[in-house]
Amino acid sequence: MKRLAVISGKGGTGKTMVTAALAHLLQGHLVIADCDVDAANLALLLNPRPLWTKPFFGMQAAAIDPDLCLGCGACETNCRFEAIRPDGGIFRVDTLHCEGCAVCRLVCPAEAVNMQPRQTGMICYSETDRGHLVHARLVPGAGNSGLLVSAVKKTALENDPKSDLLLIDGPPGTGCPLISTISGVDLVLVVTEPSISGLHDLERVVAVCRQFRPGVLVAINRFDLSPTIARMIHLWCRDQQIPLIGEIPFDPKVIETVRQGVPITRAVDSPALGAVQEMAVRLEEHLDSCASVTG
Repeated sequence: MKRLAVISGKGGTGKTMVTAALAHLLQGHLVIADCDVDAANLALLLNPRPLWTKPFFGMQAAAIDPDLCLGCGACETNCRFEAIRPDGGIFRVDTLHCEGCAVCRLVCPAEAVNMQPRQTGMICYSETDRGHLVHARLVPGAGNSGLLVSAVKKTALENDPKSDLLLIDGPPGTGCPLISTISGVDLVLVVTEPSISGLHDLERVVAVCRQFRPGVLVAINRFDLSPTIARMIHLWCRDQQIPLIGEIPFDPKVIETVRQGVPITRAVDSPALGAVQEMAVRLEEHLDSCASVTG
């Protein structure tokens, strides 16, 4: 199974729009994973039919047994996250602030603190017209989104092991969720935009990707909004020996289809669709090259 992640250095570049279109344009049997777990939106464009859900448990959280608590305050004093508060002579844990470090358990003289499983999200497995979709919902305020990304990928691989391609809609940025997303993939497609911040964040995300050594490709969305900066991105990709496989023009049809909750592949007479179709052909060629190298 080949693995392709569509990512971006910053939010708002059109990464999810591109992923949804590729889900309909790429050949073979797909399994699709939305690894942007902090703001999973791919399902809005793929109209999935839910099959099942399961809870996701991140790092454990502390819990204080009120029957054992002496009220000494050692746990509160040593909690650097201010997750422990006094309550009527005993102490309680605010799980939204608890980071699961277990220092409170170590310093409690009465052994009143236990570490307990904490549900921080939900993994959803659904059916779409182009294959199964795995996505997740992170509990608001919960951390460990990198762990949830890994769980989403693992769910996709375990439930669809015979698929030809794992297509991943990755998170923006360069943090832990991105690292979990690109780990073990064959190719990453970085979707950027012609802006100074777009170019800057493109440089940053490519630097992270190179630590994991997947093949790196670039596409510029809405390239015609700033031809000057688009040219700067061209030159940077050339200097870095990174193939720039697509330039997508600004197209109101994209906004219309997003509002309708459908991919751009449903649009008629769309310049953006034509550009994405050409990009998908080039992408197939790079995926074939990955197969010949890794296989």
